[in-house]
Amino acid sequence: MTHTHPAQPALTDAGEGDPFAPENDALYFLPLGGSGEIGMNLNLYGHRGKWLMVDLGISFADDTMPGLDVIMPDPAFIAERKDDLVGLVLTHAHEDHLGAVQYLWPDLRCPVYCTPFTAAVLRAKLHERGLATTVPIHEVPLGGTIEVGPFSVEYVAMTHSIPEPNALAIRTAAGTILHTGDWKLDPEPLIGRTADEDRLRQIGDDGVLALIGDSTNALVPGSSGSEAGVRTALTEVIGQHPTVRVAVSCFATNVARLESIARAAAAHGRHVALVGRSLWRINEAARSNGYLADLPPFLTEHDAGYLPREKLVLICTGSQGEPRSALARIASDDHPQVSLQRGDVVVFSSREIPGNERAIGRMQNQLVSQGIQVITADDAPVHVSGHPAQDELVRMYQWVRPRVAVPVHGEQRHQQEHGRIALGCQVPEALIPSNGDLIRLGPGGPARVVAQVRTGRRALDGKRLVPLDTGLMRARHRMVHNGAAVVTLVMNGKGELITAPQVAVMGLVDDASDRDLLLDVVDAVREAVAEMPKAARMDDEQVRNAARISVRRSFNATHGKKPVTDVHLVRV
Repeated sequence: MTHTHPAQPALTDAGEGDPFAPENDALYFLPLGGSGEIGMNLNLYGHRGKWLMVDLGISFADDTMPGLDVIMPDPAFIAERKDDLVGLVLTHAHEDHLGAVQYLWPDLRCPVYCTPFTAAVLRAKLHERGLATTVPIHEVPLGGTIEVGPFSVEYVAMTHSIPEPNALAIRTAAGTILHTGDWKLDPEPLIGRTADEDRLRQIGDDGVLALIGDSTNALVPGSSGSEAGVRTALTEVIGQHPTVRVAVSCFATNVARLESIARAAAAHGRHVALVGRSLWRINEAARSNGYLADLPPFLTEHDAGYLPREKLVLICTGSQGEPRSALARIASDDHPQVSLQRGDVVVFSSREIPGNERAIGRMQNQLVSQGIQVITADDAPVHVSGHPAQDELVRMYQWVRPRVAVPVHGEQRHQQEHGRIALGCQVPEALIPSNGDLIRLGPGGPARVVAQVRTGRRALDGKRLVPLDTGLMRARHRMVHNGAAVVTLVMNGKGELITAPQVAVMGLVDDASDRDLLLDVVDAVREAVAEMPKAARMDDEQVRNAARISVRRSFNATHGKKPVTDVHLVRV
């Protein structure tokens, strides 16, 4: 396996003489998100001076990012070259593949291509941002082919934990790429098609330059399992608890799982209610595209209150411990219409996304402390992954037989293992990319990293997007760990304090019980200013600095903390 970098990182300036403009005869791959990490997928292919984007996703902020909701890759590199961006192709409707479109499309303003279910999910998201009629969405039929600039893109049916997942056969004059997207091999997916093995074999027979592939489960031996097995397990679990209310939490986008839960509930004479806005959004998108057609309408959380507990199954958002999700509110007894009682059962029909373990554990402990039984995939086979395990990766390489394997969609350990599997399948080359690696795939010679571009992240902070590599988050972290203080000084033209300093402190003291301590801080500020030479007291910046230092020294002496301190100085 190779992962080499150029001796001199390149600049990202676009415009005349752009050093990154793709050569006419070469084919390039550039991940800006989703390599070395799970989530935030943003991939670019370059050929004949043009760029094609595949996916534009988000990841969710964790406890280390106070105040933030979602994070996403910074598209600055391609936004500077948007005139050469011929389109955005979406492989499927998961958040880590399309969730950033609603935030970042205004920087790109390119056409968007996707299959009907993905289009329905995307339109609902765009509607929330007022972009529903602005973004040009081109629906592509299942198995269809589009011509976009110098790229011909064929959609190849795959199986995953959402309807209409697609691999992309991207054909250029320099060679063919198979971009797998997220996939697995499930002989009984229950909803949607099975992976199109015959087409994948044919693409392999025609010759594939590189396979850009999902690495999420490369460390998992065997196969990922079938949705049919999950339906059987859910039916058994619900049947084992005939007298109590059962709630099931799963990824909202897993339409096959929604159907499995509904079928399992019906087998025991129970109705099903959806609890959580994202579940209703996916239900609408699914039914508008012909999925779930054989199921009766789901009940609302309001309707659920009129049914006996043993006649109902709840499907709830919140399998990842999201603080504002339906299940989190139920666990904290804060949901306005739905509650659980001692003896009830909550089934987690999902996996833990790395980084969410603490939030999930906290919520599960809340449930258990109330006498509610929690069942996870460790207790019963109530979940299977949507990503390929090792045996499935081997089968894919046997069908496609690329010259180069480029593992993406995983952390380094996943990518490295994926690369080893590819080499074991007689793939001549495996190159492990990081975000920002500009890779020349061909033609001719080994695939190699020829340059690096700057990458970054943006975050949704309330209603605005902010870069994560600025002082904003550093200041917020300092406030979280050290608290904050605001000092107000009123001085006359002679440099004298005409009233006692005012000190307000956040996150360090209790104003009521620590009044004496605050008075000591006020005295420290007064003394620090009084001891300054008269000339220094006439300089606003020197006064502010002296007051700031005195506050930080005071709290460091008493609390071992140095609060972020702002000083307001008024001259009268």
